[in-house]
Amino acid sequence: MFEVQNSLSLVLSLVLFIIKVGALVDCVARSDAKFALVDTLPRRSWLIILALAVLTHVFVSQWNPLGIFSLLGTVAALVYLAQLRGSS
Repeated sequence: MFEVQNSLSLVLSLVLFIIKVGALVDCVARSDAKFALVDTLPRRSWLIILALAVLTHVFVSQWNPLGIFSLLGTVAALVYLAQLRGSS
């Protein structure tokens, strides 16, 4: 029973990590003008937030997908993606 739970937890953690890294890569590749056009936080702020989300997922939450910092980072990445990718 614990093997199934651990496997699901690992898969969920990997999916959330990929979302965070994807948002960070998108932010690095996007120009500053797009952030002003969408009227959101500046690019530098998003870079800091998303980098912290990725780092806390690995080092603070230790790949626990339901840890508070992991969830906060996931929400930040999803908000970024909804604002910037949704406006494309």
